[in-house]
Amino acid sequence: MQSLIYIAIGLAVGTGASFTGLGGGFLMVPLLLFLGYSAQKAVGTSFMAILVISISALAAHGRFDNVDFKTGALLGLGGILGAQLGAMILQHISTAQFKKVFAVVLACLAGYLFFKA
Repeated sequence: MQSLIYIAIGLAVGTGASFTGLGGGFLMVPLLLFLGYSAQKAVGTSFMAILVISISALAAHGRFDNVDFKTGALLGLGGILGAQLGAMILQHISTAQFKKVFAVVLACLAGYLFFKA
């Protein structure tokens, strides 16, 4: 039964990620926290899921010629370094602190998108 719940969550996150381009972590991490994961485990598990989802989304968007591969690769190179730095920082933050920071980031993003339109 738990496997079916995880598949349903993946379906919802995959749809949201492919539709918004936000990578899915903004959905996956809160869901994993809700399921009782620590911040560190939620983020790491989310990246594993997002890797699989991203490959599928890349293929789907590639079919519609909606991918600038050069820009994506350059962003990815910087992202490699940022991902290592973020993982190191996260090791020193409690789950409670992480939830607060994550909520602020999501609220700021939502405000920006809402008022920019």
